[in-house]
Amino acid sequence: MRYEKGRKETTHDRILEVATRRFRQDGIAASGLAGIMSEAGLTNGAFYAHFSSKSEMVEKCIERAIDDQWQQFEKEIAAGRLVEIIRSYLSEQHRDHADSGCPSAALLPEISRQEPATRHVYTESVKRLVSAMEKQLPDMPKGPKAREIAIATMGLLIGTLQMARAVNDPSLSDDILAAGTHVAKSLIQSGKRRV
Repeated sequence: MRYEKGRKETTHDRILEVATRRFRQDGIAASGLAGIMSEAGLTNGAFYAHFSSKSEMVEKCIERAIDDQWQQFEKEIAAGRLVEIIRSYLSEQHRDHADSGCPSAALLPEISRQEPATRHVYTESVKRLVSAMEKQLPDMPKGPKAREIAIATMGLLIGTLQMARAVNDPSLSDDILAAGTHVAKSLIQSGKRRV
């Protein structure tokens, strides 16, 4: 049976879209191939026409999710809109929609246990994001360097979002987001004022 040109790529993209969402929502370990393929409208056997293993699919999903996030952040960072990124990242909307949010906040513990190739993809994305943020932040004459502020801000944002998602007290979750937003904004803004 012959298929129209581009069908394999379209199917491949659909599998990645479903898997990426499921990984963010349920975790990598809890997301089985059968469920992913079924949701993509395919059989389990079709999986191997696209990927050699689940590890390869995870790598491609992490790469895709990070690239999508990078495209969103790149313009904002270049425009010097770090405060707006902080507000958006630590919003109730982002907290409540892990399935479409930051792959780091949703998957960081699982990424650390993945194959070296997947961890390499993640590492390179962190380097790229730190570098972009660093360019928008000056070194402090008597304080942290721009790179340190960028790394600390990333860690603060990811950890704050993870904690806000983990607690089962809505009021505390809101307080966590507010505190993280306040401290991250202060960190970025104090760096700019001291120059």
